[in-house]
Amino acid sequence: MYRFLLTPRWLGLLVLALAAATVMVLLGNWQLDRYHGRTAINERIDAGLRMDPVPLREALPAPTGGPGTVGAPPAEERTFTRVTVTGRYDAGNIVLVRGRTAEGRVGFEVVTPLLLTDGTAVLVDRGWIPPAPGGAVAQPDVPPAPAGEVTVEGRVHASESGDAKVSRREGRLESRRVSVPQLAGELPYPVHGAYVLLDEQTPAADPTFRAVSIGHTNNWQNLGYVVQWWIFAAMTLVGYGWTARREARRLAGVVDERPRDRAADSGTPAVT
Repeated sequence: MYRFLLTPRWLGLLVLALAAATVMVLLGNWQLDRYHGRTAINERIDAGLRMDPVPLREALPAPTGGPGTVGAPPAEERTFTRVTVTGRYDAGNIVLVRGRTAEGRVGFEVVTPLLLTDGTAVLVDRGWIPPAPGGAVAQPDVPPAPAGEVTVEGRVHASESGDAKVSRREGRLESRRVSVPQLAGELPYPVHGAYVLLDEQTPAADPTFRAVSIGHTNNWQNLGYVVQWWIFAAMTLVGYGWTARREARRLAGVVDERPRDRAADSGTPAVT
């Protein structure tokens, strides 16, 4: 009854269905890996909010190169670790990161190098401030960094990727990303391979700054894609089986035994 499945046409359809289903399963597996990866990121973000701060060196290795070089990035499990570090702000090399949104407004994040006693520096994102009245790209009035020794408490954030061109305007560095390697090339000392999002500071930070939050990744979206791709794979195989069964019934001369509406077939209106 199903010997027709061995014909070249049906063998080709089988190969096509199996190939399509395999690709969909692999795409589902890829999305499952992304779900697990994003879930791990969210767990590290939450753990960083709950943990007690540790010294910077426990989460981020010190740079070993010369001026303008960048140190090794943190281990993946160390991102978002809450750290504490003491140093002096380099107010002469403030970085304005433009195009950042907070509370529905576009403004700047202010990143300032914190100079440590060993001659290295770590970039500290001191927070978000609104632009000047001239517009979203107008340089803001940046509250001055505290003079003297400062103790920072915050979370380790990996260097950002993307369009990270660095320029200097009115004596300040500007960029659209906190790309540590790009910014390190503009600075006269070695820089740690990640930056710190400021949570608390002694002496206290200026109230103009708004703390920069870390958004959770949308891992549930990836899980939805997993289910979607696996359902498509199953539907492909079920569709092949249904088509083969229909063809087998046709070749066997099986007639659809559903009752027919003869009045509808003849065009005669039904009597009510």
